[in-house]
Amino acid sequence: MDNSKKIKWYALSFMCFSTLWGFGNVVNGFMYFNGIQVIFSWLMMFALYFIPYALMVGELGSAFKNKGGGVTSWVQETAGSKLAYYAGWTYWAVHVSYIASKCSSGLKAISWLVFRNAETYDSFPTRYIQIAALIVLIVFCYIASKGLNPLKKLATLAGSSMFVLSILYIILMFGAPIINPNGGYVSMDWSMKNLIPSFNVEYITSLSILVFAVGGIEKISPYVNKMEGNPAKQFPKSMIFAAVMVVICALFGTIAMGMMFDPEIINASAEIKSSYISNGAYWAFQKLGNYYGMGDLLLIIYAAATAIGQFSTLVISIDAPLRMLLGDENSSQYIPKTLLKQNQNGSYVNGIKMVALLSGAIILAQMTVPGAAAVLTQLNKLNSVCMPFRYIWVFFAYIMLKKAGDAFSQEYHFVKGKTLGIIIGGWCFFVTLFCCITGVYSTDMRTMILNICTPVVLIVLGMILPIIRQAQDKKEKGN
Repeated sequence: MDNSKKIKWYALSFMCFSTLWGFGNVVNGFMYFNGIQVIFSWLMMFALYFIPYALMVGELGSAFKNKGGGVTSWVQETAGSKLAYYAGWTYWAVHVSYIASKCSSGLKAISWLVFRNAETYDSFPTRYIQIAALIVLIVFCYIASKGLNPLKKLATLAGSSMFVLSILYIILMFGAPIINPNGGYVSMDWSMKNLIPSFNVEYITSLSILVFAVGGIEKISPYVNKMEGNPAKQFPKSMIFAAVMVVICALFGTIAMGMMFDPEIINASAEIKSSYISNGAYWAFQKLGNYYGMGDLLLIIYAAATAIGQFSTLVISIDAPLRMLLGDENSSQYIPKTLLKQNQNGSYVNGIKMVALLSGAIILAQMTVPGAAAVLTQLNKLNSVCMPFRYIWVFFAYIMLKKAGDAFSQEYHFVKGKTLGIIIGGWCFFVTLFCCITGVYSTDMRTMILNICTPVVLIVLGMILPIIRQAQDKKEKGN
């Protein structure tokens, strides 16, 4: 490749940072981990999980540079097609709850855009909100089935806007006391007692939120061997720089949130906490605009970017993971032929119906949840339980890669030692699985039932489909 077309290490850092990090991560960390106490947890998560995770992805990407299927290809090469199917299935299945959350989050953003307050949306009866969310799901499934995706291009624009707004929030918030010294900021307690969290059940069962926040870096794996210079030196430097940027944004974003919100008020009751989790980001930009005498302008910009982002991501999440699963020749051999049916637009119509059925079931199951804010909080927690399951396959593939020794040639090594590599991969595998399992727990019985039932149903369904396909193949051979 021409050097002019190769990616510089700092360019890859910014690519990684912009795809990985968002303002919602700061808000969730602050709300779930008692304000600025989350700083300790962020540092721990970055040092013990995120950095080794990123460097393992680099080694996998280097070893399988000619494979475009990502995690599925890695598992295919190291462990065979059957496990590759389960990796592909997991990647698709975790989007079921994600899709349900995008329907509700999009409606929430529109409500803030129109009414500019939390009370209007939260005052609607839950059943009406969920019916509206189900209608949104059906409409966007219909759009996906027609091969139309007018929002795909907007997804990049919305993502870039959210990235800029996240950075802008931190800069403007730190400048606010100078511009408006009487803005009524919260005084933070920086004593060691207040910075070290309580390692109780609530803390342990919330760690999945942080794992969810820092996951997904495997998206940059195809670029490892496209870097300028020696990937063995440039890639680790790129990832460490990206991690430093994420740490800085997490820390300064948390401090900025601490200047606005009092954790004692947030934790006053479960209802209040749910309201802050679902509305905190909007309140943050509303307050920021007020500090600068801009009224609701920043809120409107943020709500508009969020609405576009949520609905464009919804279309992509319905379409792209399904195509990756059903369009892969290794995975498709384990899937019933009825799900492989495509219409004239190339869309997997029966697969989209399955998405509508499963995501719609989650939406309908939440009709009894007391309050629209609690719905979003419940979905946020459900995503933190389900989504990290896909990261497990990254660590499994890395363990299998190290077990294979020198069977695969690669330009970059995270660690060269076989045993050490297996230990580090096993550590990240364990942390991910532990956080997913402990994240299931909730003091709210409805939430815990949903957290248990959703992954169990998806796992069982993933095991049943190959059995159905095997029966179909036997029947065809018999005829």
